Amino acid sequence: MSVNDPIGDMLARIRNAQMARHGYVDMPSSNVKQAVADILAGEGYVGKVEGMEDGVFKTLRLHLKYDDKRKPYITDLKRISKPGRRIYRGKDDIPWVLSGVGVAILSTSRGIVTDRQARRLGVGGEVLAYVW
Repeated sequence: MSVNDPIGDMLARIRNAQMARHGYVDMPSSNVKQAVADILAGEGYVGKVEGMEDGVFKTLRLHLKYDDKRKPYITDLKRISKPGRRIYRGKDDIPWVLSGVGVAILSTSRGIVTDRQARRLGVGGEVLAYVW
């Protein structure tokens, strides 16, 4: 199966797994998805991130996190830049997600980073997604 928007597919899989209260979600792996998953883990939105190989195919497994009342740590995920409409921001125009509570994930010349890291590095880039 061919997916035109792998990041959008990844976010949809995470959203659907959380609504079904799954403990983890599997998806086809890529370097971009691995970088986004590492950011989600680093920000505390998901637990462990595992890369698994099943013969030829590589799979990425994200362990989802819930609080004591089984409420997911991720309130919402929003895809910003899409294949049909790319959204770029300069270093001075990087958005604040929910006044700094959430995280914007950007693809920059320094790799895939959070909004805070991009401001610290002084680079702009393509705004991939918002997470809060």
